[in-house]
Order: sequence, then C-alpha cells, then structure tokens
Amino acid sequence: MGDYDQDTAFLGKWGPFQQAVFFLLCASTVPNGLSALSIVFLGASPSHHCLIPGGANISERWREAGIPTEEVNGQAKRSGCQRFRLDLIANFSALDLIPGVDVNLSHVPLEGCVDGWTYSDDFYQTTIVTEFDLVCSNEWKQPFTSSVFFMGVLCGSFLSGQLSDRIMTELMIVCLSRCTYFGEDVTPLSSEILSGQVRVLYSSLGVCLFFAIGYMILPLIAFFIRDWRMLLVAMSVPGLIYIPLWWFIPESPRWLLSQGRVQEAEAILRDAARRNGVTPPMVILTPTEDEEKKSKREEAYSVVDLFRGSDIRYTTFILFLVWLSLSSGYLGLSLSATSLHGNPYLNCFISAAIEVPAYIVSWLSLKFLPRRLCTSASMLLGGGMLLFIQLVPPSLPSLSTALEMIGKFGLATGSALIFVFTGELYPTVLRNTAVGACSMVARLGGTITPFLIQLSKHDRNLPRTILGSLALLSAAIIVFLPETFGQPLPDTIDQMQKRRRILCTCSLREHKNQKEQGNPPQILVETSI
Repeated sequence: MGDYDQDTAFLGKWGPFQQAVFFLLCASTVPNGLSALSIVFLGASPSHHCLIPGGANISERWREAGIPTEEVNGQAKRSGCQRFRLDLIANFSALDLIPGVDVNLSHVPLEGCVDGWTYSDDFYQTTIVTEFDLVCSNEWKQPFTSSVFFMGVLCGSFLSGQLSDRIMTELMIVCLSRCTYFGEDVTPLSSEILSGQVRVLYSSLGVCLFFAIGYMILPLIAFFIRDWRMLLVAMSVPGLIYIPLWWFIPESPRWLLSQGRVQEAEAILRDAARRNGVTPPMVILTPTEDEEKKSKREEAYSVVDLFRGSDIRYTTFILFLVWLSLSSGYLGLSLSATSLHGNPYLNCFISAAIEVPAYIVSWLSLKFLPRRLCTSASMLLGGGMLLFIQLVPPSLPSLSTALEMIGKFGLATGSALIFVFTGELYPTVLRNTAVGACSMVARLGGTITPFLIQLSKHDRNLPRTILGSLALLSAAIIVFLPETFGQPLPDTIDQMQKRRRILCTCSLREHKNQKEQGNPPQILVETSI
C-alpha cells in the first residue's frame, strides 16, 4: 500500500485549505464548551430550608428559630429537611416565649417540610432543583438529572464512532444538539485531513482551547441569565452554527480510501490543491494503494475489531481505563467547582480558565515529549493533588480550592493528550471507531460521577480518594502502551501491529547490543503486551 502522507505532500501543510478546515473545526467546539457543563448552573442546588407559611401567626423571632441546626462535615448549618412542629412554635409565639431561654429547643419535636421549601436567591433565580424540589427525599434526583444529561453524551459518542467523519461532525451535532462533547469526536477527522505539526496543534491546542473559551463564556452568560429555562435556550442557540459546516468541511480523504472510495478521495484532494494554488500530479494515489483499497472496499470494520488480536485488545482495555479515569476526574472537579468556597460564577470561570495553560502545556508536550511520558505525568499531578487535598484542614478553604485547580490543570492536560495519543495508536480503518468507543467509556464515567460526588455528603474526602486513586492507577499502566511520538499514522491493522513489532524488536536489539558491549542494562519503557 502506498504512503498517504507522501502521496499528499504536494498540498503542503498550511495552505488555505488546511487553514479553513483548522479554524472551522476550532470554531465548532465553542458551543460545546458553552453547553457541555451547563448542568452546573441548570441543576444547581442553592441553600434551602423548610418553608414556614407567611399566613401562620408566628413572630419573626420564632420564624428564625423554627429551623433547627445540624452538623454537616464538621460545620453547623440550618437543616434543609426538617423544622420544629409548626403548631408548637405557633403556641410558643402566641405566649411570647423566648426560644432557647423559656423553651429548650432540643425537646421540641421535629417534622418534615410539609409546606415546601424556601430557597436562597443569592446566586440563582430558578434552577431545575428549585422548580421541582429535588431536595431531601428527592435529593437522589439531582445526580440522576446530571447522569441523564451525560447519558445523552454517551449515546452520542457511541453513534459518532459508527458514522463517517463528516456526518459525525456536523449532522449528528445538529440532530442531537443536547448530546454535547461531539466537538471532542472531531479529532479523528482532523487527524486525517491535517498532517504533521498542524494535526498536533489542532488536536491538542486548537479544539481544546476553543472548548475552554466556550467554557469560560458559560459562567458569564449564567451570571446574567439566572432562570434555568432561558439559560437552556441560550446554551442551545449557538449550535445552529454547525449547519453551514456541512458545505465547508469535506469528508476525510484518508477515510474514503479506507472504504475503497478512491475517486471521491482524489476529487477532494484535487479541490484542496486548487484552493492551495498548487498543481496536483496526474496520479495522486499510487497504483498499489488504489488496487489494495479496491480489493478491500467491501471489508467493514466495527467495534468488535478493537478486541481482535492481543496487541489491539490490550491497547483498547488500557485506553478504556485511562479515558474513564480522566473523564471522571475532570467532570468531578468541574461539577463541584460551583460548590467550592466563594462565588460559584467566579469559581466556574477559574475552573475553565485553568484549562487554557493546561492545553498550551499539552501542545508543547506533544511537540517535544514522548506521548506516554507527558500523559502519565499529567495524570500523576491530577491524581496526586486529589489525594493531597485531604490533608488540608477545613479552616483553609482557599488552599483547598487552589489545590483542586492544580488537579484540574493536570487532568485537563491529560484529557487533551489522550485524544491525540489514541488517534495515533489506531489505524485509519479503526481510528474513528476507537475514539468513539473510548469516548463512550469516558461518558459512562460521566454518568456515574454525579452520584460519586454525592458521597461527599457522607464523607467529604471519599470522592477525591476514588478519583485520585483511579488517576494514579491509569498513570502507572500508560507505560505499557506503544510510543507514537514521531511515528507515521497507521492506515491498516497490519501496519499498527507491524509498528508494535518493530518497536519491540528494536528495543530488544538495543538491549542485546548493550549487553555485548558490557554496558549496564537499562529499564525499557516499551514493554510487549
């Protein structure tokens, strides 16, 4: 089979065609960043307590004392689910008794919030929680709401992995506008249209940086639109920009070749040459490539092929765990940002802004460092911070917030790195399916993360312990993946396996030569699996 990168080298790496694709795909991720984590404001749970009806003949002193206090994570707070019996405090008020002086409140019976709840309007006007009273006995519906939201993301990731790149990128985004994170799944398309350092720039910095821009805009819009229904509309309208992308972003020629559609691929390449102002050769694709693609045009690949052969199977399982850990950790810190000490809008903005330097670091790492080293290091940083936070006393909330942001920095860096790493590991015939499958597993983590965060109501450190441990485990097993730094993208499964065998053979040969020369043995990072 011919070398696709060599056959298309005449296009150059940064002509008008590549620039248009680059910036259009980058712009398409801004709405994703805007809506992907909008649930932190749509489903926010403001402080609340039982409603004491305004018509009840109760003095202001007893209205204030009518809500008992309880200890939550070592802090005394007004109960959100109980009140003193209304008939009793009405009698105490009528007798002009003083709470805590004339009446021992610890002996007054309690009752539930039979008249509803009063919600703080310091930060939110209405949310899903306040409108449907998702508190107390219905509190389990809070994480369930977030899980349903991310379940749509999971379904979108699964479907996107089975569709062609351009259909996945535009059509599914429009039809399933609430299934966010599709912007992450345009990575395979960019990997196959763009090449070299431009591909790395887009996958690590372009798509992620524009996602972060949309994420930073989210708290600004939510600050001015504090009604959850209107905020939902504002989050959805920008998705209309995806419709014209159908006419401006072409199908991936590399993907068309993998399907045996050589003439369509050549037509796109010739149009790209025209837009770049270069003259294409008479025959763009080599005859050997043409013949091989035609002979395999009926061969179809599916998610099952990710588990055929030991090399691909172990690679897939390792990536599943890494993606699950990164997604759960990233979402856990993102969803809990608004509940940190201070203003929720400012905390969310800082949580989004910390991703900008993270993505710049990921781009520089991909440009100069091996994939396994930088991905593992970023997860070590993120997981380590999650575990270290537990040593910070509750009296230093600002320090806890700072450490969480450092952890978010590490996990955001790892999330950007793993997209590029995964796309480089798999061949063209499986690349889109592999990224879609990994995204599906990652979103599965997203569906359970909201329930994981709820565990903090019982033990405030338990979610961090679980997420931090997962991150450290993933950082350790990443070293068993093959290194792709400086390697060409494989087009077939045979090329993927051949590259692995070559890497292992070279490592063993180098080890043998060192032994013959009397040099001390070195620990090889590349391990056969």
